[in-house]
Amino acid sequence: MPSKLVWDFLPAPPKEAVEALTRSLFKEVLPWHRTIASLLLQRGITSFEEARAFFNPSLADLHDPFLMKDMDKAVERILLAISSEQPILIYGDYDVDGTCSVAVLYLFLSAIYPNVFTYVPDRYREGYGVSSQGIDFADDNQIPLIITLDCGIKSHERVAYARERRIDMIITDHHTPSETLPEALAVLNPKRADCSYPYKELCGCGIGFKLVQALCKTLDFSPETAYKYLDLVALATCADIVPLTGENRILVHTGLQLINQQPTEVMQLLLASAKRPVEVRDLVFVAAPRINAAGRMEHAEKAVHFLIGCDLDKVTELEYLNTQRKTTDEQITEQALCMILSQGEEEAPATVVFSQDWHKGVIGIVASRLIETYYRPTIVFTQSGDVLAASARSVKGFNLYEALCECKDELIQFGGHTAAAGMTLRPENYERFKQKFQEVVERTLPQELRSPKLILSGKLPLSDITYTFYRCLQRFAPFGPKNMTPVFYAHGVLAKEVRRVGKDLSHLRMILTDPKSNHDFVAVGFGLAPQKELIESGQPLTIAYQLTENSWQGRTSLELIIKGVKSEK
Repeated sequence: MPSKLVWDFLPAPPKEAVEALTRSLFKEVLPWHRTIASLLLQRGITSFEEARAFFNPSLADLHDPFLMKDMDKAVERILLAISSEQPILIYGDYDVDGTCSVAVLYLFLSAIYPNVFTYVPDRYREGYGVSSQGIDFADDNQIPLIITLDCGIKSHERVAYARERRIDMIITDHHTPSETLPEALAVLNPKRADCSYPYKELCGCGIGFKLVQALCKTLDFSPETAYKYLDLVALATCADIVPLTGENRILVHTGLQLINQQPTEVMQLLLASAKRPVEVRDLVFVAAPRINAAGRMEHAEKAVHFLIGCDLDKVTELEYLNTQRKTTDEQITEQALCMILSQGEEEAPATVVFSQDWHKGVIGIVASRLIETYYRPTIVFTQSGDVLAASARSVKGFNLYEALCECKDELIQFGGHTAAAGMTLRPENYERFKQKFQEVVERTLPQELRSPKLILSGKLPLSDITYTFYRCLQRFAPFGPKNMTPVFYAHGVLAKEVRRVGKDLSHLRMILTDPKSNHDFVAVGFGLAPQKELIESGQPLTIAYQLTENSWQGRTSLELIIKGVKSEK
């Protein structure tokens, strides 16, 4: 059975700290001022200076790229290639992060040097990471330097293979390294144990951007030369679901400004159906699926060609491929759910399913969809040549990568991080791996992580909501992992004019009232139709909600998005 949503509360900061920060931020203290101070403290912000930096993300606060281990070696080798007129191959992964990474580095290098080529592996013929075919391509075309982006941190054998062919490799990657690193000429990864770079959570494109920054610094280019690619960096950062803290928050904030104020033709086409102004959710749910669809359904080169602006007509094809992707992942998800039921595994500690006919390009999406029904670590396998290939997704707080490390004897290869991973295994090892993985999850997944949680930031009565408060709340954006949109709760709320809405009538629209102050708000509850009887019963309710702004026929008003409802009886 699907897991029940559990309400969980972020720790309330000490009252003394809330009062101190409130008085340092505001001259006159209103009730909602304490809410703002509490939200800042929950994010580790304890002073006026830190709050000012948080509310005003600045490119001046980006770290020196040369703090990253091996950056000097990478820059020196690239500049040697340019001065010696050696061709350079930019090799990237086939997802949004990888293709945006390739586009950023290609756009920068090709503007100053003509002998630059791109390579993205075929998901089906070559698989994830650095492939022997990619190295052979470089060898056949007499390219002595390969720069990887968003991949390569575990490509020990492939790096050795390249070295045998006298090809230098610069690896840039953000995935978790093994105990030993590939013997590449340079390895740029803030997560390597000997790297003292202050911020560890950059995505692959973020690390590629730091390389561009370092090249600009060495070549004495204006910093703005690198900043013009921040729209692509923002897209990759949001799509890869990395924390929106520190440098990532600065990069996304500035990238969104660029998209909204000076959008390139690429971004205009990619986000044509998005609302304005463009926000993180538009990058994640409008732009990213179109880019991803190329690598999932055919070949990611189509996405790269579009992103670098040499084939803008491809946006129509990307949209078509995305439509195909939606249909395919919906069909496979339905098949996988039926399989779980038929095998009697509704109560299994982890989901592991396999069909040789499933489309390899969408199994990661299917894994995420299955978690929406059965909240537990999930792995979806399909046939890939002579082996089985899988995408895995985890539940919040459970380290999927560590669990797979305990099962590594059954796998040919695997890689990834806490929340997501990929792997291959021999068909005869499937059942043994499935049993082992489920045993590991059963033993190591704490009970408190086995249900989805609605994380509440704190109490906010409806009477405290004002437009000034909402505008201040918006300065916490861009929202994302580790800086999520706050969810508040309020007691004693009454509902009226409750009605079903939406194509399938699964949502609710209503008026919510705080009877103590007579504050009324229009509210929408997505997927809350099953609770209609409770909500319209007339009894006082405790609601969990987010604030949003709605514009209709020239009028703008604040509305509530209801995330959960509980009876107070």
